[in-house]
Amino acid sequence: MLSTLKKTLPRRIVVKLGTGVLTSGIGELNTARIASVCGQMAALRARGTEVIVVSSGAVGLGMGRLGLKKRPAEVSKKQACAAVGQSLLMQTWQAGFAPHGLTVAQVLLTHEDLRSRDRYLSVAKTLEELIAYGTIPVINENDTVSAAEIQALLKFGDNDTLAAMVASFARAQYLFILSTTTGLIDLKGTRQIVPVVEKITPEIEAMAGGTTSETATGGMISKISAARLATRAGCGVFIASGAEPDILTRLLAGTGTGTFFVPSGLPLEARKRWLAYFQRPAATIFVNPCAVPVLREQGRSLLAVGVTHATGEFAAGDVVNIAGPDGQLIARGQAAFAGADIAAIAGKKGDAVAALFPHRKRLEVVHRDNLVLL
Repeated sequence: MLSTLKKTLPRRIVVKLGTGVLTSGIGELNTARIASVCGQMAALRARGTEVIVVSSGAVGLGMGRLGLKKRPAEVSKKQACAAVGQSLLMQTWQAGFAPHGLTVAQVLLTHEDLRSRDRYLSVAKTLEELIAYGTIPVINENDTVSAAEIQALLKFGDNDTLAAMVASFARAQYLFILSTTTGLIDLKGTRQIVPVVEKITPEIEAMAGGTTSETATGGMISKISAARLATRAGCGVFIASGAEPDILTRLLAGTGTGTFFVPSGLPLEARKRWLAYFQRPAATIFVNPCAVPVLREQGRSLLAVGVTHATGEFAAGDVVNIAGPDGQLIARGQAAFAGADIAAIAGKKGDAVAALFPHRKRLEVVHRDNLVLL
């Protein structure tokens, strides 16, 4: 499929498996496929590639055990399904890796675990320790407690996004998103698989579609969104079918069927990745037309003179969205002033801001080191 991949195996990969790969129907495990995928990952692990698994399936397995035929709409019922299914999911993974002498380690995350910088770094450190012990970390969203995420399925509740976040902070070379699809298909044109995506453009996004599965939550829309996140972190992304034999090895060899998203040449620095993708700001600072090119083209800090107003409540140090006068989101950053202070300093030059806050050494509303363009 791709001739430009390195001949040597990568140091670390993240493999995300959708519910459709793991099951044959609601709550019915496809044990043969799971054994095959575990064998592929074990073979890569034996050759020196560190493997992290991001697994869907807890809610689907819980649905099957509880006799539900349709994904429940109520959050509490989804959480009940996840509570029942999570232990079944981990038992499944341990059974799949046990013949290869490998131990799995369960890691359950919510968005808050990655939104807090300290917790984000703690999760990353824990993963490093688990890998150093020779385990296979199996990560899933903690649907049992994450009420906000389980409702916002395209923000974090789909494990495609979670997998991209993990690939980002774990510094993986490749992310494999394995599902029931064979890749990104050009439904409006050739109707063929797009083998390589150099850049995610509006035309590429237009090819995406959702999902009609009772157990799945993502679809190609979430996969492209995840690919955008991961590639900006310098991670190559494969989208392929988990049903194909030996798909991981063949994708790495450039002979497997699927779509490869080329990583960005200049990946975002780790802190700016955290600012850009691991946050859900509740507030927005709006800037005037003159400030937009200053931020976008000159890479400078956001000063009070370029600010018009702010919406939402936030304290100094909180992460906020930065939008142009038309409301279009252009950046995200860590505010140096509280929301209550914005009205007093908006539109003012440095000396006027200094007069209002005489004890402050820095007067930037958002310093460029704490700002990332979106």
